[in-house]
Amino acid sequence: MKRLAFAAILAVSLSLMSLTSAALAQVLGRYDVEGRNPSGTSYSGTATIEKTGDTYRVVWNIGGTRFIGTGIGSDEGIAISYRSGSNTGIALLGKEPWGYGLVWTYMGGTDLGTERWTRR
Repeated sequence: MKRLAFAAILAVSLSLMSLTSAALAQVLGRYDVEGRNPSGTSYSGTATIEKTGDTYRVVWNIGGTRFIGTGIGSDEGIAISYRSGSNTGIALLGKEPWGYGLVWTYMGGTDLGTERWTRR
């Protein structure tokens, strides 16, 4: 998990230095999501990434709950701030050979959740 978090941070940092239109188009789309909460329980759902000017709009639908986020980055990685109701958090999405991996936490959290995103 630490490898994924480090890879995501590195990918976002490097990607911000070399954005291209072709690269930005690759991350856009719909994904199936398999995740694990910081407590260890698993969940599944879907996510969508859309381009909104210089940022991304990321929407998750997990177990009937909708999370809406704003991200910056490229197809290599995106840093995302998200919200659902009164819950807010941060996430890092990084490119993996099989799709995208994501680490996240709620604001003020001390443990990470993880997600595996595969294109629909």
